[in-house]
Amino acid sequence: MSNRNLTVRSALFLGAATAAALTLSPGYAADQVEQVVVTGSHIVSPNMQSASPVLEASALDIQVQGVTKIEDLLNQLPQVFAGQNATVSNGATGISTVDLRGLGCDRTLVLLDGRRLPYGSMLDSCADLNQIPSQLIEKVDVLTGGASAIYGSDAISGVVNFVMKHDFEGFQVEAQTGVYEHDNSNSAPGNIRNVITGRAATNPAQFKLPSDQVWEGLGTQISAVLGVSSANGKGNITGFFSYRHNDPILQSKYDYSACTVAKQKGTDWTCGGSGTSYPGRFTDFSNFDLTLNSAKPGTFRDYDPSTDQYNYGPLNYYQRPDERYAAGFFGHYQAAPFADVYAQINYTDYSTIAQIAPSGDFGNTTTINCDNPLLSASQSSAIGCTPAMIASGATTPMYIYRRNVEGGGRQSTLRNTSFRALMGVKGEISDGFTYDITGSYAHVESKQVYLHDFSVSRLTKALNVVTDPSTGNPTCASVLDKSDTACVPYNIFTIGGVTQDALNYVQIPLVQTGSTSQVSLSANFGLDLTKYGFVSPLAKSGVQVAFGAEYRQDSLESVTDTSFATGDGAGQGGPTIGLNGATHVAEGYLEASIPVVEDAPFIKSLSADLSYRFSSYDRIDTNAYGAQLQWTVNDDLRLRGSYERAVRAPNVIEQFKANGMNLDSSFDVDPCGKGGYATLAACQSTPGAGAATWYGKDSLNSPAGQYNVFQGGVPTLKAEKADTFTIGFVLTPQAVSGLVVSVDFFDVKLRNNIDAFKGADILLACYQYSVADQCAKIHRNPNGLLWTGTGYIEDLNVNVGGKRTSGIDFNTSYQFALGDLGLGVGDAGSASVNLTGTWMNKLTTDTGLGFNNVCAGMYGDRCGTPNPAWRHVLRTTWDAPWYDLSVSASWRFYGGVKQLGAKTTAIDYRWPSRSYFDLSAAAPVFTGTTLRVGVNNLFDNDPPLSSVVGTDGNGNTYPQVYDSMGRYLFASLTVNM
Repeated sequence: MSNRNLTVRSALFLGAATAAALTLSPGYAADQVEQVVVTGSHIVSPNMQSASPVLEASALDIQVQGVTKIEDLLNQLPQVFAGQNATVSNGATGISTVDLRGLGCDRTLVLLDGRRLPYGSMLDSCADLNQIPSQLIEKVDVLTGGASAIYGSDAISGVVNFVMKHDFEGFQVEAQTGVYEHDNSNSAPGNIRNVITGRAATNPAQFKLPSDQVWEGLGTQISAVLGVSSANGKGNITGFFSYRHNDPILQSKYDYSACTVAKQKGTDWTCGGSGTSYPGRFTDFSNFDLTLNSAKPGTFRDYDPSTDQYNYGPLNYYQRPDERYAAGFFGHYQAAPFADVYAQINYTDYSTIAQIAPSGDFGNTTTINCDNPLLSASQSSAIGCTPAMIASGATTPMYIYRRNVEGGGRQSTLRNTSFRALMGVKGEISDGFTYDITGSYAHVESKQVYLHDFSVSRLTKALNVVTDPSTGNPTCASVLDKSDTACVPYNIFTIGGVTQDALNYVQIPLVQTGSTSQVSLSANFGLDLTKYGFVSPLAKSGVQVAFGAEYRQDSLESVTDTSFATGDGAGQGGPTIGLNGATHVAEGYLEASIPVVEDAPFIKSLSADLSYRFSSYDRIDTNAYGAQLQWTVNDDLRLRGSYERAVRAPNVIEQFKANGMNLDSSFDVDPCGKGGYATLAACQSTPGAGAATWYGKDSLNSPAGQYNVFQGGVPTLKAEKADTFTIGFVLTPQAVSGLVVSVDFFDVKLRNNIDAFKGADILLACYQYSVADQCAKIHRNPNGLLWTGTGYIEDLNVNVGGKRTSGIDFNTSYQFALGDLGLGVGDAGSASVNLTGTWMNKLTTDTGLGFNNVCAGMYGDRCGTPNPAWRHVLRTTWDAPWYDLSVSASWRFYGGVKQLGAKTTAIDYRWPSRSYFDLSAAAPVFTGTTLRVGVNNLFDNDPPLSSVVGTDGNGNTYPQVYDSMGRYLFASLTVNM
């Protein structure tokens, strides 16, 4: 049967989670038994199986789906939730992550051949999937359930293990290209096309319908693999190289993202936006609220939020451009019958650009001098300047909100260059006694260059303009007093008044550099105790154990330039301060596999697996342990269950990140402001006086929907603990050859959760649940504001609350010859049908603030990305008997979700289910050459839309969950020599 039938399936029932076997020399190969190491255990055995559910994705699955980014394949699995990927712009870290069960990528352990990867970058402690050489993947094992006793910290929701090809022979070159095609014809409720057309009538520069058909995001990847085995069959070396490039996609290219949507009376769409607008908003929040009057230069008119808000969506990247180079080799050689030496070297250079809306004056300017020559007499009068104030050069209150449309979008150029080297030796010292000793070093160099942002200090100088007494021309006051002779006046009071020289002065780059390193040493041993008499009287097989010790150091440092460190970037929300820290851990573990009963009535086998790991960190110690039970009733049925106490120690960023200001977008409306839910009495519980003077005012609501939050690390954090349970069965009915069904219940309970609260949760705890210690974290400025000046919410990392998720995983695989179905079709080839689905019963966060966020079947605000109660992937593959043709089709289903906290009448309260259909085909075109073509999202289904996606989403939806860029058409050519 063709290996094209090996699609996504459960690996447990096949016992297929095997490590690549060493090619043995002919002299003693006949005496060797293939040893198996499964994902989820260190025990080496020819019959080893894992009691924890393991889902396997093969190399063919990657090819069939046409993905060049491995995270795109993983995100389709029902057990995987969206994380960082190329569709994230605002908040991008430049890495790609995987998140099992929706508990966070830092609670999913990523392994390469059973060994953990380092931190992805100086900005993120999660592993970076860009470091995985996708062209060498043999399979991907996804173990769902705790595994800290086996692998250590972080394996709370599960493990993703990328198993590489180690004995490749020959030369393979593969070229692939893909592009998105979309027909802009959105007809969903809310009529977004009509809304944009209506706004274009009054503001055509910012509101435009895109072309009816778009072709976007062209991507290419070229890879080569060369493998050579030694003449004596004792070793192999496999080298690889790949290059990948993807073009950017702007939100302006799609009708459903061409404007930032907002709810109109809750039941219809309108185009919302930001009060930091163009040609600007000028207000004191009491006496005037103005913008430039384009119909009458030199004058103001009233600012109208319904028409003058800035449409910040179109310039955002829907898909970031990226470029990746990767190279390395995997090698092994049997130096002696008891010593197999192996080594790996991986190098990856990944760069990308995240672009969001232009920077500007986000209310950084709070006063203006009345004798400013850039102001006309009419404008001076409109903002309250009297002749006496003009004569004396007095200042008057005026908040300025103006977009830097002349400078273009803010761009964060992110680059991560990683190097990983590993060397080890393994073998069998004596019959049944194995060892594996490994040392590795990994290093990631990171750099972020932030472009097109404004300098707050320079902006202040460029707007403090006076008349030069010697020339009569406008000039900066700092030029006259010689405090900054480079200053150029920034004329925003005349449309078209901003010069390139002024732009060059107020715009600055911000630079952050850093690195993360990992040193790991491990010594692992296995022992078969059968010959020592450790055999159950009811079994033939004996006890097997694995034990060992490990040491690991993870270090991270980052350095920011003066502009970052002082918070001088207008679009940054506060200082970005470097950090320098490290964690060290020494560990010891013990595992035992105990056959209890074999070949008894109704018990073909009954076995128990026990595991324990002790870990000593710099400040804390942790204990992880687990127990698994497997009962094979007969060849048709196997039952399995497991319990694990899993742990996660605080990482470097959580402990040592410098305390400083950031921006929080978890809420749009201040609860004490206009449209807020809090009562005056509740708002008076905030420290400080004066609530009666500012309560209910629109000025409390940030024009950008972002609020100041004081965040940072805490070195005294404790470890997270989780209790994970799984119980299920695997059905392999002998009467139906090729059919395998597995069903597993899972339950994960996490406590001592390490996290920072969201600002929305702190406000809710104070103003609705009267939690006094949370009210103490709310620091309003004298005007009651939380988004400017001295106003902020205190939100440092803490151990608090917990998370819980539970549900049932379903996996079904059926492989058969069409001729065996009795349909009279003769030799019509073979087919396979594979279903992987998850029903999520519970996904709840105990905030520790007196309320829970119940997120199963929900999305938005405190739930983040959508969490459908049911998801599945159904794939059917047909291998024709002619020309080695293979055709594969899949159905990806996402259940409907509701918006947490929304009114039931809101247009985006309920999102219906979404289905996507994919199709691909492959056939040889020459000897050793295979052509594959395909299309994902065959029917070009549009994504659901919402006004509350925040920084968790992008372009009014969640493109890391839903296919948001149209059909993806791809073609690849693989040449084997």
